[in-house]
Amino acid sequence: MTVTIGRRELLAALGGAVAWPLAAWAQQPAMPVVGFLNPGSPIEWAHLVAAFKDGLAETGFIEGRNVAIEYRWGGDRHEPLPEMAADLVRRQVAVLASVGSTVGALAAKAATSSIPIVFVLGTDPVDTGLVTNLGRPDANVTGVNLLSTLLSPKRQQLLHELIPSAAAVAMLVNPSNASNQFELPEVEAAAAKIGQPVRMLNANTDDEIDAAVATIVRERIGGLFVSADAFFTSRRQRLVLLTTRHAIPTIFPWREFVTAGALMSYGSDLRAAYRLGGSYVGQILKGAKPADLPVQQATKVELVINLRAAKVLGISLPLSLLGRADEVIE
Repeated sequence: MTVTIGRRELLAALGGAVAWPLAAWAQQPAMPVVGFLNPGSPIEWAHLVAAFKDGLAETGFIEGRNVAIEYRWGGDRHEPLPEMAADLVRRQVAVLASVGSTVGALAAKAATSSIPIVFVLGTDPVDTGLVTNLGRPDANVTGVNLLSTLLSPKRQQLLHELIPSAAAVAMLVNPSNASNQFELPEVEAAAAKIGQPVRMLNANTDDEIDAAVATIVRERIGGLFVSADAFFTSRRQRLVLLTTRHAIPTIFPWREFVTAGALMSYGSDLRAAYRLGGSYVGQILKGAKPADLPVQQATKVELVINLRAAKVLGISLPLSLLGRADEVIE
């Protein structure tokens, strides 16, 4: 027996077939969005973004597959970060990751008390007011402390071991970095203890970096240590070139400077810290609350020395330094 289907019935049947998958698609949960706030630039920080995404992947989140990331870059400046943090809050991101800047983390906290915030930064989060308790963070904030502020006096000591006879050394500081108010008193106290005065030199532009180096050369300052700041990290090639050209013994905060040709660095493992930050974001996306995730302190601090750079600078490295190095680049 032949059954005849009219045009109206056929269209109704087809319409139902099309409508079902569309309805099913509409019922799929929306992809969570993570806000990523950083004072640097995407090219210079690409390896750390990769480490952050590795941490997310460890918890089952892959960018573009089941999580989206909204990036906000300060262009090597801290000043734009408060408005960028406010913009991410207005977009109602699921988690706001503020990495690399105390200014950005404080701005994020000021902008929201409900969206979870994960920071990766170098200043003490209790001193800055981000949290009141490291073991059980209050409110909506947790993260990773790189200990950069606490490590500055140690860099100072290492530089003193390298050039003990220097009458004075210099410290390069970004004046727009809020961590200065915590870091500089520690440096001044260490300088008094060591007996080697420190000349503070400000820079947050390329011209000011050039001027700072010119001051060191003109005043015959014996050496330099560079504070941990996103702007200096993004300008590592320039800093390595200038300090090498003028034969200035310099210690930097991260191994990234040494792999770019610098003499020496002492600081936390940035990749490990950013990976942990990504893991914390993933855990929050899976339902953990910031209060469930204690603030992590960097556990891996490394002294990295470049023998090739020492040879170019004409510096003989003390055996006491070489013996304590975690990595020696030959």
